[in-house]
Amino acid sequence: MEKLRNTCENFNDLVGKSTFGRMFRLEGCGHEKEIKHSRFLTEIRAGITTFFTMAYIIAVNASVLTDSGATCVCNDPADPTCANDADYNQCLVEVNRDLVIATAAIAALTSCLFGFITNLPVAFAPGMGLNAYFAYQVVGYHGTGPVSYRVALAAVFIEGWIFFGLSLLGMRQWLVRMIPTSIKLASGAGIGLLLSLIGLSGSAGIGAISASSNQPLDIAGCPAEYLDDFGQCSSHKMRSPTMWLGIFCGGILTAYLMSFRVKSAFIIGIALVSIISWPRSTAVTYFPHTPEGDSMFDFFKKVAAFTPIRHTLNAIDWQIMNSPGQFILALFTFLYVDILDCTGTLYSMARFCGVVDPESGDFPRSTLAYCTDAVCISVGSLFGTSSVTAFIESGSGIAEGGKTGLTAITTGLCFFISVFFAPIFASIPPYATGCTLVLVGCMMAKQIGGINWRYIGDAVPAFVTLIFMPFSYSIAYGLIAGLMTYITLNLLIYLTKVISRGYIVPEDEDHKDYWSYKLGGNPPWFVRLIKDPSTVARREPKEASLHSAITEVPAKSADGLSDGGHDQWLHEKEYVSSPRYQESKLSEMSSSRNLHLTPQSSKV
Repeated sequence: MEKLRNTCENFNDLVGKSTFGRMFRLEGCGHEKEIKHSRFLTEIRAGITTFFTMAYIIAVNASVLTDSGATCVCNDPADPTCANDADYNQCLVEVNRDLVIATAAIAALTSCLFGFITNLPVAFAPGMGLNAYFAYQVVGYHGTGPVSYRVALAAVFIEGWIFFGLSLLGMRQWLVRMIPTSIKLASGAGIGLLLSLIGLSGSAGIGAISASSNQPLDIAGCPAEYLDDFGQCSSHKMRSPTMWLGIFCGGILTAYLMSFRVKSAFIIGIALVSIISWPRSTAVTYFPHTPEGDSMFDFFKKVAAFTPIRHTLNAIDWQIMNSPGQFILALFTFLYVDILDCTGTLYSMARFCGVVDPESGDFPRSTLAYCTDAVCISVGSLFGTSSVTAFIESGSGIAEGGKTGLTAITTGLCFFISVFFAPIFASIPPYATGCTLVLVGCMMAKQIGGINWRYIGDAVPAFVTLIFMPFSYSIAYGLIAGLMTYITLNLLIYLTKVISRGYIVPEDEDHKDYWSYKLGGNPPWFVRLIKDPSTVARREPKEASLHSAITEVPAKSADGLSDGGHDQWLHEKEYVSSPRYQESKLSEMSSSRNLHLTPQSSKV
């Protein structure tokens, strides 16, 4: 074992000192901004972990978008959904297979592109929530909505280029910097709670909870035969064998391995549950003896199969002037939802990586990151999918030790392989990944400790953000709710102070987080170009110092060696400001009280 460990260390050192290692700033590369404790094999392991955590998107995204009807045409005047039309349903089966390939392909392309350009460990794929919004609210079930599938794809394509323009001008970065610190922290924790909700649900998790006709949520966990038409359990709640398999083998076992800092704990849990669920004629099989189960098992038996995309590739309707009203509706709808959802997710993942500069509130290569994110949205529409975004499941790879773009590239390569092995990866059951999402949500929820609970004007908006994200099933709506609460509450407090001429002030006002419309850090590049062209080449956040601050404290591994564990966290410097600070401090304090937690990785 010691020999294997030494071999891995030597290999890591060899790769780190190579040109390849210097490109990704691995530890030992000699680059002035090398990332401490970033090791090649650790990055590979983290990328594989991210892939297994988000592999469910291959099947789930295809299923959700298929419900929109895609390019299938329904000509039944009696039934606009063509629910019993054999030809239409056969078309849906073919579309579903197309979307499985398209989802894997676009995730592979965009993850590799983002990892290479930005050197951040964040993977991309069509976003959950965004795809449901696309399928059920814009296009509608089997095309019964206000906008056709083809026109909606055109809206997504153009929206991506609008995002690109906003990113290039620095407007998305400006939006993130304008958001108060407590809401930023609450957003990261809220995404963690949303992940946990997804992990507990039936569509992409263990099925412990479900919707209810009498209350917002209800306890579930019953075998499939006891589910009614609305997905509720009629009886036998909490008696599902698959749910308990996911809890014990995918949750308890994974957490147990994490407590001893066992490498690849997430992968072990997901793989174990998947392998146990593949044999048929067992209580926990993923392929029951039903028509749907038979179809899934027939697809699974192909193991390696590739079919070209016939229905959804470049299915965009460019004749947008034939239905300008529908197109504008779709465009602004997506723009409204995505501008906060995509931007908020990407920023929260950067914060979870630990690369957000506590002074400027920005992260390295942010303009490139946001521009790449925008281009990925447009490219995704060409494959027939809804908006592509940074995946919050990337947190599992970050928790496993991922620090560089190699993690994202590894995830992308896994998705590329899954294009040819789609039957295998599309057969990872949701209850195999559900508890992994809950564990990642637990890690992200640690940011709650950084919220300023001492001042009501910061605490209430942060809490609203925190609870709205999971309960509205939307990152965008959570941010909107938090920002509206923040503006309304603090505006009323400010007007009270002005009207009373300073006699009536909140008792704990000195504890409030600092916020100003005068943003700190570097202004957008075009502003610097106008003021002084020589400053355009100035680099933004100091990457080396940030990574050093995050990783310079090693943790003790299970065998007593000095390694960083994925559940070790480092408190960064706390910036607490009061309104009495002098005007000269404004530019230095754009992000006050940046207490947030970042994971430490372990060397392979």
